[in-house]
Amino acid sequence: MPRFAANLSMMYPDLPFLDRFEAAAKDGFKAVEYLFPYAFPAQELAARLKGNGLQQVLFNAPPGGTDTDSFGKAWETGQRGTASVPGREAEFRTGFAQALVYAEALNCPRIHAMVGLRAEGTSPEAADATLIGNLQWAAVEAAKAGRDVLVEPINTRSVPGFHLNRQDHAHRIVQAVGATNVKVQMDLFHCQIVEGDLSAKIAQYLPTGRVGHFQIAEVPNRHEPGTGEVNWTHIFQTIDKVSAECGWDGWIGCEYNPVDASAGGTSRGLGWVRPYL
Repeated sequence: MPRFAANLSMMYPDLPFLDRFEAAAKDGFKAVEYLFPYAFPAQELAARLKGNGLQQVLFNAPPGGTDTDSFGKAWETGQRGTASVPGREAEFRTGFAQALVYAEALNCPRIHAMVGLRAEGTSPEAADATLIGNLQWAAVEAAKAGRDVLVEPINTRSVPGFHLNRQDHAHRIVQAVGATNVKVQMDLFHCQIVEGDLSAKIAQYLPTGRVGHFQIAEVPNRHEPGTGEVNWTHIFQTIDKVSAECGWDGWIGCEYNPVDASAGGTSRGLGWVRPYL
């Protein structure tokens, strides 16, 4: 059956971040993901994982900047990555190197390298070329540590101007990079908004070996499954069936904002996932 990881950046919003590890474990999750670890000492995060029997399965490389303070400021000012931005290659490398340090401490097998907004005046071809070059460098560095590098297509409504929007584009990039540890982060929320046809897309791309991770949220409002337009029972059955056929054994990150953000609201909204935990 599909394996689900709680996204601690979005779930349990009523709790301080470090307390969300325990809450996820109590709800039956065995794994977690979140946007960024850099505001906390790696040893503290590792202790929370170990103390609650949790596995870290994904986090993002910095969205911009070269140190902890500037990583946070980059996100707050709307930056969404540097991997496709010409002229910021050194910044990308500095941030990705810091992500590798955290991945080692947290025993995390995957790092999402944020593609970023297409720079003003930059052609799609130039952005692609920059992205491919940065990912080729990152693939070599990540391979030394046994990590995968992921890129994620993001819908144009949530992040206008993001360079990577479609699954086929992401897979062309991954193929052009030519490294077995560079893969696509298939977020079904973004996929449904941009192109739909989720069952066919899962059946098309999962057997390629180039899908490293799934993420989910209901459409249109990014809440928990069962609150909108997607037939999640069918989607999870499709992932289960195709996974069994092709040997995929990854995780599905629950990257959604709970409808009920009050105390205990995340836990009360987990009826959709309890059969799988």
